[in-house]
Amino acid sequence: MHTGTHTSSLAGPARRYAPRAVLVLAVATALVSATVASATGSSASPMPMPMPMKVRVHDGRVDVPVRGGTATVDAATLRAEARTEDGRVVLLSAPADQALGRASAPVRTASGAAWSYPEKGLRAEVRADHGRLLVTLTGTAPTGTAPTGTAPAGSGDTSVRWPVTATDPAAAEVQLPRGEGLSLPVDDPFWNSSDGALVGEEQELGSQLSMPMWGYTLRSGRTGVSYIVPTDIGTSLTFASQDGRLRATAEHGFAAGNGTGAYTVAFSLTDGSPVAPAVDYRNWLSEHGQLGSLSEKIKQNPQTAKLLGAFHAYAWGGARRPAYLDRLKELGVSRLWLGYDSDDSPMTGQDVKAAEAAGYLVGPYDSFANGQQKTDDSSPNSVWPDDVYPRFCVLRADGTPQPGFHKKGCYLSSQAFEQAEPQQHYLADRTRSLVANGADSYFLDVDAAGELFRDYDPGHAMTMDEDRANRLARMRRLTDGSYDASTGRPAPLVLGSESAGAWANQVLAFDHGSGTPVDGRLWAMESGHFDNGPQDPKDDGAWGGYAPEQAAATFFKPVRTTDFKPEHQARVAAALKAMYDPRYRVPLYETALHGSLVNVERWELPFGKLPEQKTTRALLAMLDNTPLNFVLSDKDPHDGQNMRELAALQQYFAPLHQAAGTRQLTSFRWLTGDHLVQRTVFGDGTLTVTANFGTTVHDGLPGGCVDATVRGRPGTQRLCPADVVS
Repeated sequence: MHTGTHTSSLAGPARRYAPRAVLVLAVATALVSATVASATGSSASPMPMPMPMKVRVHDGRVDVPVRGGTATVDAATLRAEARTEDGRVVLLSAPADQALGRASAPVRTASGAAWSYPEKGLRAEVRADHGRLLVTLTGTAPTGTAPTGTAPAGSGDTSVRWPVTATDPAAAEVQLPRGEGLSLPVDDPFWNSSDGALVGEEQELGSQLSMPMWGYTLRSGRTGVSYIVPTDIGTSLTFASQDGRLRATAEHGFAAGNGTGAYTVAFSLTDGSPVAPAVDYRNWLSEHGQLGSLSEKIKQNPQTAKLLGAFHAYAWGGARRPAYLDRLKELGVSRLWLGYDSDDSPMTGQDVKAAEAAGYLVGPYDSFANGQQKTDDSSPNSVWPDDVYPRFCVLRADGTPQPGFHKKGCYLSSQAFEQAEPQQHYLADRTRSLVANGADSYFLDVDAAGELFRDYDPGHAMTMDEDRANRLARMRRLTDGSYDASTGRPAPLVLGSESAGAWANQVLAFDHGSGTPVDGRLWAMESGHFDNGPQDPKDDGAWGGYAPEQAAATFFKPVRTTDFKPEHQARVAAALKAMYDPRYRVPLYETALHGSLVNVERWELPFGKLPEQKTTRALLAMLDNTPLNFVLSDKDPHDGQNMRELAALQQYFAPLHQAAGTRQLTSFRWLTGDHLVQRTVFGDGTLTVTANFGTTVHDGLPGGCVDATVRGRPGTQRLCPADVVS
């Protein structure tokens, strides 16, 4: 494991690495314009580009030129390696983790090379693309497996477990985009054991991970590999532990009905930075016109600028009223995104005006995903006019409805809504009703979270790929105001959604959830069900339920590890370690998407919920230049403390985020071998933040504190969260 300092090297197109850093990032585009220092502080110097080389086919293998060397793919097994320009060999993937059958001989094509696996029903194509090795597998009808008349050619469903990664003996750390991001030592005992709850867990790239990529770093700390899967729907990543070392294997299911008939993996050599895979992914998005810009979103809707410097909070009870908002302003809260849940006491026009006068954004919570029969306890967001429920329910293959939230009602088909919207305006009418109070923002739950459905209802059939396209279309209508075109006065909204996958970065201004590297045991903590067996009633109420109505314990009750039953405390401690131990945290999401949208933690994890993690979470927020989230209620017994902490932390955060919220994260460094002192840089030195997660002073910075310098602003600003939180 590399234990020295390290920086991401995000050089612009006119710059290259110093000669000693032979491996380079896969691609640098004009968008990535900042030049940063190397790990030792010296400036990167130009390095001549190698002469171009064509794809070469020989002995059942294909050589492909990549930036930094040459990649070779063995057609028989899909084993892939790269030989660097200084002669080192890096294993990109072990052979596929399942039988592929006999491969045809690879042949040259206009763009690269191709071959097939007739027994598996797959065709393979490889080529060079922007300095990457690009491998595409396409499903075909497997030879001899489909009885005549049962399936048309090309419709056969199959799967492949590949690439098999981090198997290079020199692999040191693997990067995983769980929430904001993790970099895990491959030989770490915690992550290789059941305590880490990672080994054996299948994670969907399109929903459970925040971005469709991962990577690993070699022990030298100067070499790594990045993997991008643009065909993320139907692809998952599973970790295994072999001889005490982590490895990650992707699996893709080829199913025409899900829109997953093709599978593409892009391989890149990187400089070994723990955030290099995210740099590569940002560049990929830029190259393909898929990278959003927060600055452009502000130009299109100036209200979006209110997100800069703002913390986020959900208001309950009297916290939605002018008197409470006045108190926040008096405490010095200059910016705030203020949301409110769907209940029988929404914010009124007067409340919204008071919030806007204070400089705050206001947004209702909504969801287009759930339909239920109206009852006394059904959420207003789940009740629709006419016969939307149950007619719009997603139907599974067996003809039964896809159960909705908490098994109530059903998930509603985005295709059914898209077909009906031009005439019925169900979504437009819902939106207009919720913003009739003047709200200028909107939080649309689930839509960007990535849980996609195949709908078998013949009246509104859709693939998973079409489901995503429908969601993007309706989110874009909220962003550009076209949902309200019938009034002649379109009103663009500052749009947010839950745990936004990177695929939604162009349509969203913010998200709640992708800042949290969620451990699966969080759901057990929240529900109280730790064993999920028939003899396991709701046996641990430490987290709290949905009472009292205006300050529900599930959001407002602080909870510590020792509040849980003794038999559950070890699992709780392990889950919180997996989520918040700063030694494993790296800003992958911010490296890829900072300056595109504003990323926040899950809304049921407000700052006050986990007292033991307050200092770490505050330092991470400042280091990553991301807002903290809160819940507010005048019925909360901790309300005074909550408001004071919000005000103190927001006053420190606001000038940092206003300076750099629209800028790219251009450097991330570990300054100590234990990874407890970390540094980020945004823009071309616009903002530099150093956080000390340890307990000892480092270079004058005390443990538990953060220093920030803003270009053009005198001095260094220091925050020690323990001085302002309790």
